[in-house]
Parts: sequence; structure tokens; C-alpha cells
Amino acid sequence: MPRPTPTQTKTAPSSRTTPGEDAIQVLMDDHRAVKKLFDAFEKTQDDDLDAKTTLVRRACEELTVHAMIEEEVLYPAAQEALDEDDRPDVEEAYVEHFLVKVLIDKFTTLKAGEPGFDATFKVMSEMVRHHIEEEESDLFPKLKKSGADLDALGKKLMQRRAQLDAKIPKDAGDNTMRLH
Repeated sequence: MPRPTPTQTKTAPSSRTTPGEDAIQVLMDDHRAVKKLFDAFEKTQDDDLDAKTTLVRRACEELTVHAMIEEEVLYPAAQEALDEDDRPDVEEAYVEHFLVKVLIDKFTTLKAGEPGFDATFKVMSEMVRHHIEEEESDLFPKLKKSGADLDALGKKLMQRRAQLDAKIPKDAGDNTMRLH
């Protein structure tokens, strides 16, 4: 089975969601999209530096926007909607986002083919996969039970993402990865 090219793995966030999706569906769509980028990277040949660069850049863009919409919209709403006992889940999510941002920042100077590039991306992908698992198995079910208006949250998430996506250059080169 041939591996996907970077352009095949490049999915615009707006094409993943449709109006009327609730917040959890919007975020789970994001999770699936970034997992596809991680999987494509794992299948990329070691010497295909252009593909690796593109996949890492796209994953960093996706993760940056995803983290921002969660931190600005979802997590504050979750803090309000969840019982006090469940709020540490949100606090942990903020910490995990911080750690992923530290790794994303490393890619402002670390280039494909350099020592540590693949290892940094692997560690980042493992952290993100763990974070996704926790959100989808713990935080999201609790949020569903909380009675929060997930449709309204979904609209806010998509609106904020559209604003952030408009700021990301679509023809970004290797030196434009700093997104925060």
C-alpha cells in the first residue's frame, strides 16, 4: 500500500466539520485529522525530508489551532459545567497542552534530517495520542453528562478556528513554523 503524500494528508480544518456539529464532534474530528498526520509520518521514508517537513509543519499547525480553541472556548466552559471533582481533568489538559507547545516550539529551529527531529516528533505524537485518549474516554463523556450546550460550544469552536486558520499562511515554508 503506497504511503500518502503530504498533499494527500493535508486536510483543511473547515472540510472536516459541518455546521451544527457539537463541540465534542468538532474536537474528535480534529483528533482524527492529527492522528492521520502522525500515521503518515511513521510511514514516511527516513530520507524523504520534504515529506517529513511538510507533515510536521501541518501537524504543528493543526495542534496549535486545536489547543487554542480548546483553551479559549472548551476548557473555560468545561470548568463552569463540570463538578468540582472533575475540574482537575481540565487542569491536566492545560498542562499537557503546555508540554506539546514546548515541543512544537522546538520545530522552529529543528529541521528534518537533524538529530532529534524524528525523536521529538515521536514524543510529541505519543503525548498527543495520550491526551486524545484521556479527552475522549474521560473529559468528553463527563462534559456530555454535564448538560453544557455542546451545539453552541461547537459553533464557538468553529468560529474561532476559522479566525485562527485565516492567520496561517497556506504556502508556509520551512522557516514559518512559529505559530504562537
